[in-house]
Amino acid sequence: MALPLRRWWKRTFGSNSCAALLNAACCRDGRAAAVATVSVLPRGRFLSTTSSRNCGSLSRCDVRLLRPAPRACRYSAVHSDAKLKDPFSLAQKDLKNLYDDIKKELLVSTAELKSLCDYYFDGKGKAFRPMIVVLMARACNIHSNRDSDLLPGQRAIALVSEMIHTASLVHDDVIDGADTRRGKTTINEAWGERKAILVGDFILSAASVALARIGNNAVVTVLAQVIEDLVRGEFMQLGSKENENERFKHYLEKTFKKTASLIANSCKAVSILVNPDPEVHEVAYQYGRNVGIAFQLVDDVLDFTSCANRLGKPSAADLKLGLATGPVLFACRQFPELHAMIMRRFSLNEDVDRAWRYVLQSDGVEQTKYLAQRYCQEAIRHISKLHPSAEREALIRLTELVLTRDT
Repeated sequence: MALPLRRWWKRTFGSNSCAALLNAACCRDGRAAAVATVSVLPRGRFLSTTSSRNCGSLSRCDVRLLRPAPRACRYSAVHSDAKLKDPFSLAQKDLKNLYDDIKKELLVSTAELKSLCDYYFDGKGKAFRPMIVVLMARACNIHSNRDSDLLPGQRAIALVSEMIHTASLVHDDVIDGADTRRGKTTINEAWGERKAILVGDFILSAASVALARIGNNAVVTVLAQVIEDLVRGEFMQLGSKENENERFKHYLEKTFKKTASLIANSCKAVSILVNPDPEVHEVAYQYGRNVGIAFQLVDDVLDFTSCANRLGKPSAADLKLGLATGPVLFACRQFPELHAMIMRRFSLNEDVDRAWRYVLQSDGVEQTKYLAQRYCQEAIRHISKLHPSAEREALIRLTELVLTRDT
């Protein structure tokens, strides 16, 4: 019988390493960072790891027990509070012309390059990242005793975040050899890999120009970190860890760099423009980080539970690419046969089908969902430190939408 997640962590990594493992995703190549990660313990208490020291040495992180979180910060409250606001409705006004404005940033005279640049900016995307950025900006503005309306620089960050995200998708499709994206043919499939790489580079360059126009060096530095993290995360995805404990830490750190860093640093950037307080910047950053990791964990679950026409890409896509995500890593506890498959990146005949069956027979999917819930709880804990506002409540509501989405 499978162990509950917290018991599995304790038996496998020890009580201190349990918190440190979750913390790994925010550590950046040994640089100092203030971090806090939570795992639920019996009687509703939290195990928190907080450190401003070198995160590259996880064993040095201080661990302490905190009092139970306030009722409003608990995940269960997300379901019962009828007053929580719809994030899509609140952000709609600021996102109305988002893709038109992005196309203006990508204005070129060459017809083919214009077609390539506009291909994914067709208004059919979820605009998930810009929505979070807009809501965080408004919440921080109200917290700073200002009008909630966006500053021009804050909206520019929302545009830049979507441009960086889309450029990374174009490059990812080339690396993965993907032929579909968002239910349509990929750029590399339609125009070839060379042109896809070039258009991804061009979108990144246009995003950099838009970022420079904001005129804030701190914001430029924060968002430049995103591009570095994306590259490092992609390199991490190309490798595997032989040690099981290191493998899960590697997976979470890769998840942060490839997915959550953009959300975390974009949220931090909009807070910098309105408030000089580093604690406010940390609140924004930690909310984005935790929601971003939860979002990717749910995405990894959907790769096993959602059919291709709902997800917009073939199911078991990660297994076919040789990637071991959360459900697979958890399933290893019940089916040790998966370890050898992970190391050879599911390259033998029947590896993908066998791994698929093992995951569905295990509780790997449920354990990954549980882990995503823990990250959302931590996101709620951080955002609840801001002054009350409709936007803050919408960001709390957003955590539920992340956990319950099916596409």
